[in-house]
Amino acid sequence: MARNQVALSLFWRTFFLLLLLLALGVPAWVLALRAAAEPTRGATGPSAQTMASVVGVLVESLRAVERPARPALIRALAQRHGLLLQPRTPADLWKPLPNDAASRQLSALLRERLQAEPVLSSDVNGLPGLWVGFSVDREAWWLQLAAPAASAGEFDLRWIGVLLLTLAGTLCASVLIARRINRPLRDLSFAASKIRGGEYESRLDETTITSEIREVNMGFNRMARELARVEEDRAVMLAGISHDLRTPLARLRLEAEMSVFDDEARNNMADDIEQLDRIIDKFMDYARPGETHLRPVLLGKLIDKEAASFRDPSEIQITNRVAIDIQVQADEVELGRVFANLFENARRYGRTADTGVAIVQVSYQRTGAWVICSVRDNGLGVPPEKLSQLTTPFFRGDAARTAATGAGLGLAIVEKAMQRMGGQVEVTNAPDGGLLVHLRLRYVKL
Repeated sequence: MARNQVALSLFWRTFFLLLLLLALGVPAWVLALRAAAEPTRGATGPSAQTMASVVGVLVESLRAVERPARPALIRALAQRHGLLLQPRTPADLWKPLPNDAASRQLSALLRERLQAEPVLSSDVNGLPGLWVGFSVDREAWWLQLAAPAASAGEFDLRWIGVLLLTLAGTLCASVLIARRINRPLRDLSFAASKIRGGEYESRLDETTITSEIREVNMGFNRMARELARVEEDRAVMLAGISHDLRTPLARLRLEAEMSVFDDEARNNMADDIEQLDRIIDKFMDYARPGETHLRPVLLGKLIDKEAASFRDPSEIQITNRVAIDIQVQADEVELGRVFANLFENARRYGRTADTGVAIVQVSYQRTGAWVICSVRDNGLGVPPEKLSQLTTPFFRGDAARTAATGAGLGLAIVEKAMQRMGGQVEVTNAPDGGLLVHLRLRYVKL
């Protein structure tokens, strides 16, 4: 059987495109918002000026009081204004600020205010922050201008959490958007599948607010109504044709049996009339409405039932190798018609050259959720270039067709019946001769 190619539905294609767009856009917006909300380290103007002014005022305040009074002043500043001021010793461990534009500007402003070279640090004795080192009357001090910021790890985790929540929200939104976009197409596909199955009463919503979808739905509904009318007319016409043809055929058979005294001529006329009757049956089978009633069917039992109707072993011998417990989802009448046509096709065109008997083997194979039933004869087969035409109505191959008396609809009926039941059919030549037909049916557990 032909292997199914992996296909991406329109829903998932739209979903992945939206997801890609959002996955690229959301991080960009997060970074932009983060950059806009975070205070700029290289701030100029008021921020640097304010910090330099604070240091200048503190230095002047310390110089204005006696040394014994300075601890009380420091405690008052810490309690009322939250300033952290501590002595600076040679044993202190500190990290210099990065040499960027903001640090250089702040250092220049402090140098101008203090008339001395300040020390700028990002960490003093394990306490992070923006620290300024300065001296007053030979006393060295550390002043923390900025409170300790959150650690890099905590900051990153916070933003990672925000990003994950944002992506989760956009993922859900993408699913809803893609489903919303594709819902009319899904409804259209479902209605089209029902039309294909012969249910012409399927209708789509003609009141949707989307103008393009509304026009498509209206056109589809018009098409469905027209198809329903055509199907009804066809059924009436075929019923009339069948009745009108069978009535004179029955009279011909009766008249032949009563008026023709030559046994051979009478038998030949009866065979011709029977052949015409079978051809009418083929036409009716092919044109039969597409409604099916699917249910679990025991495949082996059904094959035995259809094979039993071919009783003449001098014409066909059928071997059924399908296990008795293999069950498939099918319409029992339709599936019986499928095997009847395959056996009849083998009886007519699949006879061996030496014995003149059609030897037919029926086997099966389980492949996942499917059962592939194979029907093979041991005849001459069909030229490879004509295999694809065998299921075309009224087409006959060249091999063993000189005595063809059928309508050329047997395999066309098989293909149509398999489509009604949601299955597939494949016709090929067996490697060692004969025609091989694969029927793909859905497996059902007992």
